[in-house]
Amino acid sequence: MRALTIRNIPDETYRALTARAQRNRRSLQQEALLLLERGRSLEKVAGLDRARSVRERLRGRKLGDTLRELGEERNR
Repeated sequence: MRALTIRNIPDETYRALTARAQRNRRSLQQEALLLLERGRSLEKVAGLDRARSVRERLRGRKLGDTLRELGEERNR
């Protein structure tokens, strides 16, 4: 496993990361690693790209009125 050293972290950023680590009962290293991993997973499929993909798959389909259908279900 690789090691990473980050220099010149702004004081405010360091304090925020430390506070977050304490709230989550993690070490500073664990919290930083978690945030890096989450950032990496966001890169896999960005939200806008995913929305475009869903819209493309649904293009041309007739979609129902979900709220109306739920109301009808409840009234049965």
